Amino acid sequence: MSVLVGKQAPEFKASAVVNGNEIVEGFSLDQYKGKKYVVFFFYPADFTFVCPTEIIAFQERIADFESRNVAVVGASTDSANAHWKWLQTEQNEGGIKGVRYPLVADQSLMISTAYDVLAGNFDYNDEGNDVFNGTPQAYRGLFLIDKDGIVRHQVVNDMPLGRSVDETLRLIDALQFTEENGEVCPANWKKGDKALKATQEGISDYLSHKH
Repeated sequence: MSVLVGKQAPEFKASAVVNGNEIVEGFSLDQYKGKKYVVFFFYPADFTFVCPTEIIAFQERIADFESRNVAVVGASTDSANAHWKWLQTEQNEGGIKGVRYPLVADQSLMISTAYDVLAGNFDYNDEGNDVFNGTPQAYRGLFLIDKDGIVRHQVVNDMPLGRSVDETLRLIDALQFTEENGEVCPANWKKGDKALKATQEGISDYLSHKH
């Protein structure tokens, strides 16, 4: 798997559904550069089982992301029309109606490939024709991108394993704390906890207070 941490997030332009009901062309994360942090996450497919629990969970906490100046953007290999239909379907009928953040359509599989979360790969058959081996869906990848467009955190789960919104918010808090204060965040750090200076004296001071 590619490690994108410390690198510019791969750029793309694609169709997306925004505000829960509007299909737009040429959607790009570039619109957030210099303005917002981005949580960009992939999920396997529309109209499935684990996926709506994650997508709705992010929406339910959207105010927490917005208060941290973070844009949330989802993506799968479904079409924009499939996204739109799912967004119009009531939640008690298996839909995600009420979700307002953008959902990107990666039908070409190129975005999932660029972020190296595609569950399969392109190859050639004996006749020299393009074929796809595996499942043309994305694993549950999540990327925290800073305001300069640099990936600062990534995690990739297999398809049955849902992600934690609380952990995502914790990592955003840690990143923003280190940017603002110059200190580093130890294991299990959460907002309001003591951090430490990246020196031996700083570590000793932190451990002495912890114990």
